[in-house]
Amino acid sequence: MQMMYAPWATRVLGYLIDSLLVGAVMGVLYLILGTLLVGIAGSTGSENAAGGLCCIMLVLFPLSALLVGFFNRVYLVATRGYSIGQGVVKVKVVDGAGNLLTTGTAFIRLLAQIGMGLVPLLSLVDLLWPLWDERRQTLHDKAVGCFVINNG
Repeated sequence: MQMMYAPWATRVLGYLIDSLLVGAVMGVLYLILGTLLVGIAGSTGSENAAGGLCCIMLVLFPLSALLVGFFNRVYLVATRGYSIGQGVVKVKVVDGAGNLLTTGTAFIRLLAQIGMGLVPLLSLVDLLWPLWDERRQTLHDKAVGCFVINNG
C-alpha cells in the first residue's frame, strides 16, 4: 500500500491547533473556577474556603489538561484516525497496514511524546525529525510504528 505521508508543516499546524484547543479549554476552566474562587471568598468572608478551592485547582488543572489531551490525542485518534487539529488539516494517523491505531497504541504514542518532552531538547528533535525522515515520522511515531498520512 502506497502511503502519502503528511508534510511536516501540515503536521505542525495540526499540533498547534490541538495545543490551542487544550489551552482554550484550560482558559475557560481557569475563568470559571477563578470566578467561583473569588465568589466564595467574597460571600463567606472566609479565606479558608478560598484556600481550599485554590488547592483543588492545583490538582484539577493538570488533571483536566490530561483528560482533554487524552480525549483528543488518544480516543479520537483511535476511533476516527485524527485529533481535532489533525482533522482540520486533513491528516490521519495509521499503523503500517493503513489501519487506525488501537487505543493502547495511541496512548503509548502520547506517552512517548510526553516522555520526550521531559528530556531537554529531545522534544525539539522529535518535532523536527520528519524533516529528514523519508517516511516523515516523528520519534514518537517510530516508537509505535505509525504514520501520519494525508486524509483527503
